[in-house]
Amino acid sequence: MSADTPDDMPAFDLPVAAPAPAAAATPYRVLARKYRPQTFDDLIGQEAMVRTLSNAFASGRIAQAYILTGVRGVGKTTTARILARALNYEPMEGGGGPSLDLSVLGKHCRDIIESRHVDVMEMDAASNTSINDIREIIDGSRYRPVMARYKVYIIDEVHMLSTAAFNGLLKTLEEPPEHVKFIFATTEIRKVPVTVLSRCQRFDLRRVEAGVMAAHLSKICAKEAVTVDAEALSIVARAAEGSVRDALSLLDQAIAHGGGTVTGEEVRRLLGLADRARVIDLFEALMKGDMPRALAEFREQYDSGADPAVILTDLAEFTHLVTRLKIVPESGADAALVEAERVRGTQMAEGLSMRVLSRAWQMLSKGIAEVQQAAKPAQAAEMVLVRLAYAADLPTPDEALRKLRDMPAPEASGSPAPAGSVPAPMSTPSGGGGGGARLALAARAEPAPQRVVAEPAPAAGPRLAGLADVVALASQRRDLLLKHAVETHARLVHFEEGRIEIALVKGADPNLVQDLSRKLAEWTGRRWLVSLSSKEGAPTLAEVAQAQREEREDGIRADPLVSAVLAYFPGAQIVDVRTREEVADHALAPVEDEADAGPDGDGGLSPFD
Repeated sequence: MSADTPDDMPAFDLPVAAPAPAAAATPYRVLARKYRPQTFDDLIGQEAMVRTLSNAFASGRIAQAYILTGVRGVGKTTTARILARALNYEPMEGGGGPSLDLSVLGKHCRDIIESRHVDVMEMDAASNTSINDIREIIDGSRYRPVMARYKVYIIDEVHMLSTAAFNGLLKTLEEPPEHVKFIFATTEIRKVPVTVLSRCQRFDLRRVEAGVMAAHLSKICAKEAVTVDAEALSIVARAAEGSVRDALSLLDQAIAHGGGTVTGEEVRRLLGLADRARVIDLFEALMKGDMPRALAEFREQYDSGADPAVILTDLAEFTHLVTRLKIVPESGADAALVEAERVRGTQMAEGLSMRVLSRAWQMLSKGIAEVQQAAKPAQAAEMVLVRLAYAADLPTPDEALRKLRDMPAPEASGSPAPAGSVPAPMSTPSGGGGGGARLALAARAEPAPQRVVAEPAPAAGPRLAGLADVVALASQRRDLLLKHAVETHARLVHFEEGRIEIALVKGADPNLVQDLSRKLAEWTGRRWLVSLSSKEGAPTLAEVAQAQREEREDGIRADPLVSAVLAYFPGAQIVDVRTREEVADHALAPVEDEADAGPDGDGGLSPFD
């Protein structure tokens, strides 16, 4: 109590005033918002757009409407705000004009940055899709700006506008008042009508490259006083897939997860990724055909928390990297690559052929889809790895053909080779396609019936007795164009050894006569005279085959059992009729052997195709 209080007055415990609170702590802002670019100099990976706008502003060629497109997180809305700020830039002392030099804040910059400027209006087209919303913009565009130089309308996700809204905007968009500018942003540029696109200046914002992204994240970590290793930045940059916002969100999460220290191991555990070095070990085991080691490595990664589909995706990415290093060795200088990828990837690029890498990519791409749809992804992924390791031991088509050519002749083996077991030597197919693999593996299959008259000594070449033998020889030599032309365009008039006389159907290529003469001389080693006759000639082989098919179908339709089936299943059709001999030929043909079944036996493309 104070000295002035009377003695007979009761004492009261007065509340003590609380100390003045300290200044309220600034609320935390996520990195994606804290480091949002404020000027064009802050944008990364969009140099082409910045250069175009700089030249346009310098020359005064400022468009009335802009449309910005790109994937999520590359900075479309941010760029729109910066562009609005550049259009209305005015120094504090006044004067000036539109400028991309925004290093010094102008009169309107702070309000535009904070989205509260009266003359810069943002609209989300996802929630304002109707013609009424656009009508408000049209009505407001008639009035001059209150404070700034231009009245700027920023419409985000413009592709969400209705058809009526787009149509209502067209006239104002094409001939807007001098004081109005439009800036559109969208992730679905193909959904924007062409009539709108033709009235706008379009800029495609590119995905940010992983190396550029990693360098940007490193600068941010330095400003945030966060310890981070290069591997962690590389993982985050690649996981973001070119999106700056995704990269900053992942980095924010990684910093919180690691308590201020970000390591590659922590980021991999956070994202459920496999260790890059272990992915390379798995790839190496697969390329060597070491299945026990590959399965053990996969199981260890899976037990550590890596997703099976992610493991296969990482393998596919490393396959792509090795392929790039083989084609463009300079790509190893990419800042987004870790040391293990750079060194070991270069070594594998030198030791693996392009066909092996292409085969691995095909099988992994197919396997990823299988694993994503499988009830038990781990087991499905292991089967994909088994197929990949098995295919690593198989020869490529050129190697298989070379081994076939190097086989000892049948006379040297002491026992005659069955007819048709080894085809006659031929040139390697263009590009080393699947034909070479079929030829190599057909030698292991049961001997197929000979489709061409039996060959005498190789020097003499095959003996031909008719156009059917010519077609069979062209098929054996893989000349499908000549085979088709002879089957469908040639009517036989006379055939004897060394001389053929044919008539051509209407519309046939007149060069067929010269091509057939030249090819037969090349294939048989003898001169062939092929002449064009004025006679009508016999039906073409295709016509004969068609007549035989129709005759077979007519006969089979008369069968009571077939008639009953067709009547029981309305709409059923007879698509083919084969004799037993043709069925046997089809089963023994090389195109149906294990080379076409593929390593997984699914009848699809083999690794060689």
